[in-house]
Amino acid sequence: MLTPGTGPEWRARCRRAEELGYDLILVADHLGMPAPFPSLVAAAAATTRPRLGTFVLNTGFWNPALLAREVATTAALTDGRLELGLGTGYVRAEHERAGIPFLPPGERVGHLARTVEELAGTLKGEEGGPRTPLLIGGNGERVLRLAARHADVTAFSGGRFTGEGVTVLTAEELAGRVESYRGFEREAGRTTPAELNLLVQRVIVTEDRPAAAAEFLPLAPYLDEELILDLPILLIGTVPEIADRVKALRERFGFSYLTVLDRAMEAFGPVIARLRGSAPS
Repeated sequence: MLTPGTGPEWRARCRRAEELGYDLILVADHLGMPAPFPSLVAAAAATTRPRLGTFVLNTGFWNPALLAREVATTAALTDGRLELGLGTGYVRAEHERAGIPFLPPGERVGHLARTVEELAGTLKGEEGGPRTPLLIGGNGERVLRLAARHADVTAFSGGRFTGEGVTVLTAEELAGRVESYRGFEREAGRTTPAELNLLVQRVIVTEDRPAAAAEFLPLAPYLDEELILDLPILLIGTVPEIADRVKALRERFGFSYLTVLDRAMEAFGPVIARLRGSAPS
């Protein structure tokens, strides 16, 4: 959920997400978007089934001790439905607006690691609260190594952030990132692998896949139509085609947890129904 709204609007959208069959309601951590923790408490009051998560917190905005208080309180007020998602943060302009230093990449990862360590007891529920699953998002090796040691869910964005902006990862490049991550899990000696998440940027229900792909060519001139249609972060086609694509993402990459943006909430609903066997062929 990225779009602010009034209390009634927010509650109605959360109830609609539950009606469509979504398993989680997630809130980002960007200036100009809904504040994460009060939004999740409101979502919990409006729904009964979905888990509620941050996707993902910019740890550069947060003092670990104060964040631990937010997490413990929100986990309690949502009856243990909270999932905590953390990332390094990547938008310099937001730090400048907030008057918070935008640290170099290595220092941002270091702060993320310290935050994970300091929240360990809170996430385990050692002070009497519920256990809170941890999601860590990122594509860089240091973040993936951290996720391999600590995360219940490891989230991939499908993009590469540089000083010049964002470039998308091709399917082959993303497969390489996932393969590297699985190697880090083996190095960490994990017996139970993390669940893998992918952030889907667009869901386009259409019978003309090439025409839809052509719209993205100016945005990614380094890709051709075939590579665009193969991008894991784009789900383009009819509802049956997209459902098959979701299954293929799980088989090819191991993604069993997909996040779609709120503008795609209605479009993806019939895909959920089809995957669960409640939609007509």
